[in-house]
Amino acid sequence: MVLTEKTIARRLIRAYRPGKITSTDGYAPRHADAQLKCAAVLMPLVWKETGWHLVFTRRTDAVEHHKGQVSFPGGGCHEGETDPEVTALRESEEEIGLRARDVRILGHLNDMLTITGYRVSPVVGVIPWPYRFVMSPREVSRVFEIPLTWLAQRENWEEHQATPKGVPRSFPVIIYHPYEGEILWGASARMVLNFLSVLRY
Repeated sequence: MVLTEKTIARRLIRAYRPGKITSTDGYAPRHADAQLKCAAVLMPLVWKETGWHLVFTRRTDAVEHHKGQVSFPGGGCHEGETDPEVTALRESEEEIGLRARDVRILGHLNDMLTITGYRVSPVVGVIPWPYRFVMSPREVSRVFEIPLTWLAQRENWEEHQATPKGVPRSFPVIIYHPYEGEILWGASARMVLNFLSVLRY
């Protein structure tokens, strides 16, 4: 089944619950009174050949957090930014040169709480393809895309228990198998599964 932009937008709107938080560790309610840091990411969708793909970045080893990891373009909110779309689009332009006027916003996923104390708002938008990305040499080492059909195949990812330093107990972590040498895991992988669930993929 091929999903149209209208169908994707409709399913995102239907599933979105403002104020609701999902969590990478499965225990969002216990963080209800925590002082969470604001962040937003853009989940860029492109139509390529016969299907939808999600665009990812690989972070450099020069960034402060999540060195060398696969992620979506995005980052922390600036002072005064109350709309996650503003943050996601600003960060996307800074990181990969993606102009806000080239993004058609389709909707949002429910906010996600990370173990590092960020409340991340995922914003889904369609961008033209091919696109001439201009990567920030300090922040991004590669931009690439993965088909939704591949991401949706259960045999392409596994769930493991992990206990990072400073975290009092283990929690489930999603780790995808390598795709063109890139490994998608953690909060970004959880966002992908949440998105696929909304799409009923």
